[in-house]
Amino acid sequence: MPLPAGIPIGFWRSVGSSINTFAVECTIDELAQKANLDPFVFRYNLISDSRRLAVLQAADNMSLWRKSLPAGHFWGVAMAEWNGTIVCEVAEVSQPTTTSLRVYRVACAVDCGQVINPNQAEAQMQGGIVHGLNAAMWGQITFTAGKANQRNFNNYRMIRMGEMPKITVQLVSSNNPPSGLGEPAVPPIAPALANAYSRLKGSRVRTLPFFPGATMGDL
Repeated sequence: MPLPAGIPIGFWRSVGSSINTFAVECTIDELAQKANLDPFVFRYNLISDSRRLAVLQAADNMSLWRKSLPAGHFWGVAMAEWNGTIVCEVAEVSQPTTTSLRVYRVACAVDCGQVINPNQAEAQMQGGIVHGLNAAMWGQITFTAGKANQRNFNNYRMIRMGEMPKITVQLVSSNNPPSGLGEPAVPPIAPALANAYSRLKGSRVRTLPFFPGATMGDL
């Protein structure tokens, strides 16, 4: 039996999928680099499932901007599946300071089965991406004498409106039953950022967040 943590815990949006996706998708990207292949090409060579291929192709077509980025800008891609929903996200980043990443664009392709409310589906994906961005870059709680040090937004870094990337969402046509959108946008964004960051820095981030200890004063 596991020992109790000693502190209250709550639910994490996308639960274990985000942890596993970070490990798997960063590994796939690293293998693509070792093979000297474009990350999309590498994935095309691995995937045979028609649904996953359609999502990958949609993300590929949505992110053609990645082929003509300004100097100092880099991109990364990652895929995930959560409860029958398949998502692929492509992120464009630069690093204006040593304690931050600037995320300019996120292209998101998703097959969630038959879509009942397209506007709500798009909003769910946008919200999940923002949630994942915050967690990947700054999401950390530390404790002293059993008490959380971050108890309000003055010392807990979060993305501001002026830092928001442009998020585009494409709902891939599907005849499958609806499979949900509350969670699956979260898992791909951290590895997409990490994969872009590896090209920017030439080294891998293997633990999160990117910038532990950041506060709103670090803007």
